[in-house]
Amino acid sequence: MTRICHIEIDDSALPAPTPEIEQERRVAVFDLLEDNSFTLPGRDGRPAPAGPYRLGLAIRERRLVMEVATEAGAPVTALHLSLGPFRQVVKDYWQICGSYYSAVKTLPPSQIEAIDMARRGIHNEGARLLQERLEGKVALDIDTARRLFTLICVLHHGG
Repeated sequence: MTRICHIEIDDSALPAPTPEIEQERRVAVFDLLEDNSFTLPGRDGRPAPAGPYRLGLAIRERRLVMEVATEAGAPVTALHLSLGPFRQVVKDYWQICGSYYSAVKTLPPSQIEAIDMARRGIHNEGARLLQERLEGKVALDIDTARRLFTLICVLHHGG
């Protein structure tokens, strides 16, 4: 089974999230656990341990750390990604989210829809970037990458 069965987010070193950020996190985790595709390639001629996998996410020393373990908790691998390539798209994502949160309170549906389309476009850009950065390390479908990108944004807000 090539999927994530549990997610643990270490945000202990980050400021407390806003209600909007906490909501983004809850929705992303719920959706991710409901439906995801997460495949580890074999290494050195050996197949990867079978899933499902437990995934730990954290920001340490300005890097995204993804710790992967078996369902029983045995460590499989730890992936360390520089946050540099994600900075601009995360910043753009939070800016458009702020506009979206404000718009739903005051603007007509047509304007809200336009902002939401822009938000989804930036979200897709972040998901594709994540897929590229994980190429050869983890294979993700676009929906899984989108949800993981949301969690990166949640972690990045204070990191």
